[in-house]
Amino acid sequence: MPLLEPPATVSRIVYMGTPAMAVPPLVALHEAGFEIVLVVSGPDRRRGRGKDLSPSPVKAKALELGLTVTGQVDDVLSVDADLGVVVAFGQLIKPHLLSELAMVNLHFSLLPRWRGAAPVERAILAGDAVTGVDVMQLAEGLDTGDIYSEVELTIGDSETADELRERLVVAGSKLLVETLQAGLGVGRPQEGDPVYAKKIFADDLELDWSRPAIELLRIIRIGNAWTTFRGKRFKIWQAAFSSDGGSLAPGQIGGTRVGTGDGVIECQVVQPEGKARQDAEAWRNGAQPTSDETMGS
Repeated sequence: MPLLEPPATVSRIVYMGTPAMAVPPLVALHEAGFEIVLVVSGPDRRRGRGKDLSPSPVKAKALELGLTVTGQVDDVLSVDADLGVVVAFGQLIKPHLLSELAMVNLHFSLLPRWRGAAPVERAILAGDAVTGVDVMQLAEGLDTGDIYSEVELTIGDSETADELRERLVVAGSKLLVETLQAGLGVGRPQEGDPVYAKKIFADDLELDWSRPAIELLRIIRIGNAWTTFRGKRFKIWQAAFSSDGGSLAPGQIGGTRVGTGDGVIECQVVQPEGKARQDAEAWRNGAQPTSDETMGS
């Protein structure tokens, strides 16, 4: 089915999003005066350890703003809207919807690099110096649509995925509003070879101490990086290069320092299994690791 081209002027919007990162763009559109005729969001779920169901962050904010919310994607077909705006919705938009309503997506990379589910994390893991946000046409393929506008951001050397994502959301919210206010115009095709941002799984976050320190620090910046210590899972939430680590072997512990395949890292915030996050010095004082013990065992 052919895609609809967006109208020159946009006033009535269907917004589709689910997690917390999709809340600021919703608020920005609302505050800019766009009429949001419907919000589509993911289902209520158990969040945290409670048994009660809770709405998604986007649903909760939409209800607070007095907007109409649904969990049924096909309800898009029942409203009069100029454009659909999709931000981290978490579901594929089927062709029959794209043929009835023009849609744009706020994507957190500079396409065609990092198409897919985890563009922020994959940019950090690859050691990219820059990333950005695109307002793009939503098409049937995975992040294949034309680009209407984009903004580029530098990635900080020690910036975490959460910190980078927050900056991208702020920049993207502003870009989205400005782009729709100015009129989308004609998008430009993506140029270059696509690179895909596969979803991050627990295995991707396991620290292999034979790898260079710079690669392990990138994994730690993603969040939930883990290894084992004394046979139990051990998370490292914050770490840095160590200039005085000596000649520790990969995985070898020296106080709060750990050897890698190339260099030594200094653990700063850690979390032993079954315990809360804590300062690495406090952990060392309690656990008292010996020089013959290693991480990853």
